[in-house]
Amino acid sequence: MKYSRLWISAAIVMIVVLISFALSVPHTYDGIQSSETIASVVVPSVTLRDTFKKGLHTITGSVEAPDACTTISAEASHHASSTESILVSISMPENTGICLEVPTVLRFSTTIDAPAEVPIVVQINGVLASTTPA
Repeated sequence: MKYSRLWISAAIVMIVVLISFALSVPHTYDGIQSSETIASVVVPSVTLRDTFKKGLHTITGSVEAPDACTTISAEASHHASSTESILVSISMPENTGICLEVPTVLRFSTTIDAPAEVPIVVQINGVLASTTPA
């Protein structure tokens, strides 16, 4: 009689241990992502202001960066083709250091010699960005 209670207790403890082990071990399907999952690239909106004086465009603006440690640089180029436009290329590399992730507005400025009334197209890290006038 004494041994039957001991065996029942041991069996219950073993079942609890096996169940908790089965639930805590990572499964092989946990690490597999669906091929339908598409990584989305979020391109922030850019606020632009263009001042034209004596054939020179001064383009200033701002963009929201993910943190204050992010650096930004802007360069303008004139595309004289059938769709004549000014391309403002903004480089905003991802910060790899340790920084407080608080969204920060960063300002930029660039100048270019181009005709008046030329549309401005903005790219951030090679991706077309949406613009709003300042």
